Amino acid sequence: MKNQHNLTAHYHLPGLFEFYELYNVFLPLFRKHREMFYSWCDIGSIYGAPADCLWGGGRAGFGEADARDVLALLSEYGISARLTFSNSLLKEEHLSDRKCNNLCALFEKGASCAQTGASSCASTVQNGVIVHSDLLADYLAEKYPNLYLVSSTTKVLTNLEDFQAELNRNCFNYVVPDFRLNKAFDKLKLLPQPQKDKVEFLCNECCDIGCTARKACYENVSRKNLGENVPDFACSSKDAAGGYRFSRAMKSPAFIGIDSIKSVYLPMGFSNFKLEGRGLGSAVVLEFLLYYMTKPEHQLEVREAVYLDSMLDLF
Repeated sequence: MKNQHNLTAHYHLPGLFEFYELYNVFLPLFRKHREMFYSWCDIGSIYGAPADCLWGGGRAGFGEADARDVLALLSEYGISARLTFSNSLLKEEHLSDRKCNNLCALFEKGASCAQTGASSCASTVQNGVIVHSDLLADYLAEKYPNLYLVSSTTKVLTNLEDFQAELNRNCFNYVVPDFRLNKAFDKLKLLPQPQKDKVEFLCNECCDIGCTARKACYENVSRKNLGENVPDFACSSKDAAGGYRFSRAMKSPAFIGIDSIKSVYLPMGFSNFKLEGRGLGSAVVLEFLLYYMTKPEHQLEVREAVYLDSMLDLF
């Protein structure tokens, strides 16, 4: 899945499995009433993982949607689906996990094949996998070559030189840096355009910008997904007890809002923006969709259309 430099912001949205019902309502609105949404943005992908995935990372997955339904929905709207398999602690013996391999095989074949059960057919939309482990990246590249790979933000790439080295790796179509690189404009603007096309900024992180335990936090999730009986990570941030707050994320020095996207990032040549939120409720994710994609004068209409849908259980 290649991305050409343009003045369109491509959003990569959370909750492929976790918020399937929300997207099942939102995507028809986005297509049928495009006038309600900003013309300068679109949806590049939706990412996530089902519950109990050994290869999972970043957040503990709780999605229960059927993979075939997920693929069919995104294929209908021409949107790439990404599996979040960013476990950082995988070993050779974990690569044979049946559930994760079956999901990769299904996503590689695509929605039309999944619906019909055909053993070989061409999908119109290329799907991908978000990875941390080089062991897994090599395995996927060999076994599922038609899936593109995304280098996960769980690598916590806060050093510009390390980040650029990751961008130089041909195995990755996209690289998500740590959110603390979001405003390093003096160096970011010097990246050649092919590297800018691969950068995917994490916009709405709520974590303390001074946090030094981010890798340990992600590692804790990786251990849980591997079935290890470990206690929850004890975050020492002064705001940890309050959980995620979009209002607090918007006050972060690393926050990327719509004005910055339009006036700074797009003109500088960057066009990929990731929204976090897999571990949040669908009502909070809806607020992201309203803020980042919906014109202010239509936000109430979109909110009402989603909230009043009888099939959707928000919160």
